[in-house]
Amino acid sequence: MAVVDTVWIYVIIGALVLVGGIVYGVTLTRGRGRDTTLEREAPPAPGLPTEDLDRRPPVTEDTTAPPVETSPAPAEVEVVEPEVAPAPAVERPESARGRLQRLRARLARSNSALGQGLLALLSRGTLDEEAWEEVEDTLIASDLGVEASTELVDSLRTKVKVEGKADEATVRGWLREDLLALVQPDMDRRIASSRVGDRPAVVLVVGVNGAGKTTTVGKLARVLVAEDREVLLGAADTFRAAAADQLETWGARVGVPTVRSDRDGADPAAVAFDAVKAGIEEEADVVIIDTAGRLHNKVDLMNELGKVKRVIEKQSEIDEVLLVLDATTGQNGLQQAKVFSEAVAVTGIVLTKLDGTAKGGIVVAVQRQLGVPVKLVGLGEGPDDLAPFDPEAFVDAILA
Repeated sequence: MAVVDTVWIYVIIGALVLVGGIVYGVTLTRGRGRDTTLEREAPPAPGLPTEDLDRRPPVTEDTTAPPVETSPAPAEVEVVEPEVAPAPAVERPESARGRLQRLRARLARSNSALGQGLLALLSRGTLDEEAWEEVEDTLIASDLGVEASTELVDSLRTKVKVEGKADEATVRGWLREDLLALVQPDMDRRIASSRVGDRPAVVLVVGVNGAGKTTTVGKLARVLVAEDREVLLGAADTFRAAAADQLETWGARVGVPTVRSDRDGADPAAVAFDAVKAGIEEEADVVIIDTAGRLHNKVDLMNELGKVKRVIEKQSEIDEVLLVLDATTGQNGLQQAKVFSEAVAVTGIVLTKLDGTAKGGIVVAVQRQLGVPVKLVGLGEGPDDLAPFDPEAFVDAILA
């Protein structure tokens, strides 16, 4: 009995000790959860710098959410084309056909001595020997030439003698008939300006200093453009300052290209060769070569012109050689024409400055001297004052 009681005593004591330990542990644990002596804050969220915690801005009463930043929409880009200077307008010349009739007033002024003087003399009613001599002097003074003047006077004297009358209307008819015969309307006055096979026509323009060659070439380009020709210019006048610039300006006005050297004093034959070569490559209809003015009595200069011709002919025939003569030089121009014709076989004459002071008889004289036709006449300073020579319009202008 005593042993049993002892055992129970030990059991009870052990139970008490166990319960006490449990209670003590629970109390200790709760006390740590309420520990206010340390006053430590919870550790910061990961990634947030601890030194910035006390620098956060205070919370204000404005609770509006900050705007959400978004990437700006791409602006519309306006493509601005670079400013380009407007190209100069290309002129379109009017057809040269009938131009001589339109310019008859100028032509009439230049030939008043020939036409009006003769009519005044021939319509006197009676024509004695002295009157006929005066008629002949008037013709010679108009640069018709002695031979042609004598022929015309002889023809008129015969008609007056046969018809027995000399009123103004009748004399005008006779004079028109005889002058037209002297001008030789049956001559071929066409300008070579169409392709020949697989190459362009080649026109060489020659003349003395100051005759107006470069201007004539520019005006001729306008005439041909008006006839729908594809034209190319060659600036082989490499000695006169700014000659190539002048020619290039003429061409640009009607959309015609110019082949030139990049330096003054270049070999004119080389420039002419290059121009013809370019004309062949670009399939132009006609190539017009401007040459330097030269005195007809300078042998070395005339030989140089012959060289230009020979160099061109290495790749193409020359279809036209136009000699530009100043109509105001009168009989002096005939000697020039003769020498140039011997050097380069002139095929046609261009008479410039046939306005105001020129004497129309030079047309007859130069044709008789060379046996080649006057193909173009210059009647003024305007760009379109170069006209194809029309024999009937010319004679009618003389007698206007």
